[in-house]
Formats: sequence, structure tokens, C-alpha cells
Amino acid sequence: MTEITAAMVKELREKSGAGMMDCKKALAENNGDMEAAIDWLRAKGIAKADKKSGRTAAEGLIGISTAGTKAVVVEVNSETDFVARNDAFQDLVRGVAQVALSTDGSVEAVGAATYPASGKSVTDTIKDAIATIGENMSLRRSALLSVEDGVVATYIHNAAADNLGKLGVLVALKSTGNKDALNAIGRQIAMHVAATAPLAIRAEEVDAAVAEREKNVFIEQARESGKPDAIIEKMVEGRMRKFFEEVALLSQAFVINPDLTVGAAVKEAEKEVGAPIEVTGMVRLLLGEGVEKEESDFAAEVAAAAKG
Repeated sequence: MTEITAAMVKELREKSGAGMMDCKKALAENNGDMEAAIDWLRAKGIAKADKKSGRTAAEGLIGISTAGTKAVVVEVNSETDFVARNDAFQDLVRGVAQVALSTDGSVEAVGAATYPASGKSVTDTIKDAIATIGENMSLRRSALLSVEDGVVATYIHNAAADNLGKLGVLVALKSTGNKDALNAIGRQIAMHVAATAPLAIRAEEVDAAVAEREKNVFIEQARESGKPDAIIEKMVEGRMRKFFEEVALLSQAFVINPDLTVGAAVKEAEKEVGAPIEVTGMVRLLLGEGVEKEESDFAAEVAAAAKG
């Protein structure tokens, strides 16, 4: 039996928003497994699915660059937002995004590519910038989308400068139709992706492990009702249909026009574009997503220093 420590309880409280005793019981019921404990709390109606710890953060910038029928998005992290507003740092992120266009878009390939202004690799150029700017920096993520015929539309939210901001989205649309009209609907879809963070383009493309986890939570919630198994099965089927509608891009209500799904809006746009449209890819990078910034208790630090 895993020992349930105060630190584990604190972490679960921060992640779930549930009370201390509920968190302690959830951990005990699930042998200290944090993710299972979160699901247990959700099944009991004690925690919400989208509750975050509030500590996930990182500074820096998201950068986007486009060329013809392809576009790339990169995330370059810094320690402070002050550096993210620095012209030299912004130029660096722009340069990294531009270099990334000549690669397959993977972090490894982008890091190894030559940065023209320095003649060194992107990784070494960032290391040099650390010495100049005086703050730790890193290329954390990158992704590239392309189409043979069509457009890769882009959108930057909370823009700090042209093609630089806190959130970047790419949406690839395959079509032989009018490219200006195609780019217009593509940008609207990219804005929608920025707002709703879909898990996949289509329901059948949602990660099987994610879907199974949701299903298990729904089953436990339904069992709490005490209804017969046959009724529980129907309840779970209905909740899973709603889940897929909510997380798959094409079945979501379009934020630009909630009377339409995104899929229906794409169909409507085909009239103006003059040809069928297929959404073939999307990427959404939110600055600092999944990175925990170390937090310090300033009052405690001062007290400790005072004690000598």
C-alpha cells in the first residue's frame, strides 16, 4: 500500500480543486495514483475535468512563418515576460520560425538547422543569445503543416508583434478553389481552434486512450445513479456522443456562427471557394502549456534569510 503523503494531497488539491479529505480519500482508494485519483474525484462529482493546478506556466513567444503552401509554428521559452518583449528575443524567434520552414518541423531538425545570421545551428545560436540577453532560453516545440494544393491558414492570439504571440494556430485546407477565399475561412477556423482547443479534427481521430478514460469516468458516474446496467449503457453512449461532439473540430459549434458546426461552415464556404474543401491538419501551441514554473514563497525566503 502506497503511503499517502501531505505533498501528494496538496498536489491533488491544486490539480482538482477538491477538499483535503476528499483528496486524501481519492489517493487512498487509488493506491496513490494521481491520475486515477483525479478520475475518481470526477466520477464522484467532486472535481471538474478541466480543472488545472494553476501553476502551469512559462514565458517566451510563439512564432509563425509561412511560405507558399506550408507554414510552421515554434515555441521559444524564456524565464520572464520582460525578455519576451525584448526586440533581440523577438528577432530570434522570428528567425527560428523562418529556419524551421526549411525542415520537417520537428524540434530536433529545427535545432540542428543552420541559423543564417550566425552561421551556427539554431541550438547554438540560442545558447549564444542566453549569454547576450542573460536569461535561460530554449526551443521547446515546433510543428509544420503543408498541402499540395490549398492553404495553411494561421492565427496568432495575444500578438506581441507580427506573427509573434502567446498562442499560435495552423490549419491546413486542401482545395483547388480560390486561395483568397480559402484563406479567409481557414483563418476563421484557426481562430475557432484557438478558442476551443479541439482534440482532433474528426471524432474517429480522437486518441483512443483519452476516449477510454472519459468513458470509464462516465461509467462510474452513471453507476452512482443506481440504475440498471442496460440504462447505464444507454447513458454512457449518450455522454460519449456528446463528448466527441465537444472535442472534435468538425462537430463543434462554430464560434463565428454558433448556428453551424465547423463542418457545416466548411461546406458553406465551398460555394465561395468554388471547390470542395478538406481540413487535413491543425496545430495549436499555447505558450508554456504543460510546463510548471517553479514558484517560491517570498515571505518564507525573507524569514529564512532573517534567521541567518
